[in-house]
Amino acid sequence: MSATERHYTVAEVAKLWQMSQSTVLRIFKLEHGVLLIGNLHTRKRTKIYLRIPQTVLDRVYASRLSKARSGAA
Repeated sequence: MSATERHYTVAEVAKLWQMSQSTVLRIFKLEHGVLLIGNLHTRKRTKIYLRIPQTVLDRVYASRLSKARSGAA
């Protein structure tokens, strides 16, 4: 992963994968390597922004694709 690598927003991934933004947020918010802007550890409702690097996107996609192919959803 590098600073110049392409980083995606939640909305961009949702459109690519044809999922809701809330589903993409749930998938990636605790994924290693994702840039998290905001604070998950507050009691107040906070806006969370994610930037998902291409390598993380590819890793998660491959992981989910292999699970789908093996029949374990």
